[in-house]
Amino acid sequence: MTASATHIFRLLRWGRTLARHGCLRIIEEAPNTPPQVRRLCRIARLGTRQPRVPDYAGAFQTIGPAAIKLGQTLATRPDLVGVEAAHNLLTLQDSLPPVPFAAIRAEIEASFGQPLTALFASIEDEPVGAASIAQVHRAVTNDGRTVAVKVLRPGIRDKFGRDIATYEWAAAHLEALGGEARRLRPRLVIANFKRWTVRELDLRREAASASELADGMKSFAGYHIPAIDWDRTNGRVLTIEWVDGTKMSDLAALQAAGHDLPALAKRLVLAFLTQAISGGFFHADMHQGNLFVRPDGTIVAIDFGIMGRIDRRARQWLAEILYGLTTGNYRRVAEIHFEAQYVPSYHSVDEFATALRAVGEPMRGKPVSELSVGQMLDGLFAITRDFDMQTQPHLLLLQKTMVMVEGLATALDPAINMWDVSAPFVRAWIRDELGPEAALADRIRSDFATLLRLPELVRRIEGQFPARGGAPEPPPLPEVELLWERRQPAGNHTRSSSGLYLLAGVVLGGTAVWTMLALGWLH
Repeated sequence: MTASATHIFRLLRWGRTLARHGCLRIIEEAPNTPPQVRRLCRIARLGTRQPRVPDYAGAFQTIGPAAIKLGQTLATRPDLVGVEAAHNLLTLQDSLPPVPFAAIRAEIEASFGQPLTALFASIEDEPVGAASIAQVHRAVTNDGRTVAVKVLRPGIRDKFGRDIATYEWAAAHLEALGGEARRLRPRLVIANFKRWTVRELDLRREAASASELADGMKSFAGYHIPAIDWDRTNGRVLTIEWVDGTKMSDLAALQAAGHDLPALAKRLVLAFLTQAISGGFFHADMHQGNLFVRPDGTIVAIDFGIMGRIDRRARQWLAEILYGLTTGNYRRVAEIHFEAQYVPSYHSVDEFATALRAVGEPMRGKPVSELSVGQMLDGLFAITRDFDMQTQPHLLLLQKTMVMVEGLATALDPAINMWDVSAPFVRAWIRDELGPEAALADRIRSDFATLLRLPELVRRIEGQFPARGGAPEPPPLPEVELLWERRQPAGNHTRSSSGLYLLAGVVLGGTAVWTMLALGWLH
């Protein structure tokens, strides 16, 4: 069977599963669906009985591990799958029946090349959790520490590789149809999905992500990242500090333990903003199963397979957009979209600002409980279509995580106003990043980087003018020679280093004085 035939066979088999769960109807009825795709949907559902209410989460769960992860990704793309499907996919549970412990033991021992007893004093046969990629067992190390041991399912890397190859094939053919399919950039969606998944399938990367996030959140009180046991961690096994606490999903237990739920909701939102906007590196799988609350109220996060990263410029744009929406400055929000080239330049900034106002004004000043998320998303996606905005892949994970955080915060405190919680943080960050002090700090960093390059510059110029009696060197570059002749007496080429170091000293000293003045150390 050829590669194309294999991909088509898999797609038809998956399509039958989607049809039996009523999930192809929305694709057939969507006005922007290409005719070729609509015909394939009809073939896939031929002879099936479709339920009245589609069950997208159930369909992806039935198809298998890679589909579960893909479904979680598509939950962030209502513009691609529709608001109804995206909302349903948010309920998708990443869980499968566990692998027998004998296979898990063999996986651990093979990956470390030593018996299980050399690593752990004891390990429980029954897993505490079994997901599509790995399962977790509670264990005790030989030095008496209680840990969680996460082990990849045997053969999972090969299975994901086969399924992702089919996703890539389908996305390429879909985008080739042009029109709306090209604007939605399905190839980039799958490329990002592949990158995230490959990272999840290397547990060393997850351990490194947890360690990096812990460093970034050290100064944030009431939020904890478990410590990694690096001696018992490799690409297929991750060993991490055990977490004792109440799942954030268990509201009754949290209330019975005396926790302040509105305070937890606010801290969760601020922790996310600290990660995403201040640090640019955030936990992108913050669903309720991955968050615990300790008896002292500390929020503990687990499962760092999916992480998001945003560069500094994009974070500045994001912060200004959030602040502009909270304050009603739609003109500035529109300008940022044009500066970031999210909107093509042939559109009108003023018209885009008016479109944003139509979506933003109904939301301002209202608690989440009074907002229609579906109506808001409909408005936003209508804007993206009307103004030819292409998908921004680096913001997909951020969007997904924001939806998760909002849902968790609302469950903890139905009256929470996300704008009121976010605005002071965003305002302070903008002041620090975009105010005069930030510009000054950027200038200092730039000048200091220049100074660090001076020694290398000195060495290069000295190499062009050897000391008298030294080995012959190639002739100097004309520009350097001309500069030199203007600075030195004829025939005196031995004072090069002293003159250049004096120049460096003057620059360094001047920059130091300027820096101290800027920081208020000198008056």
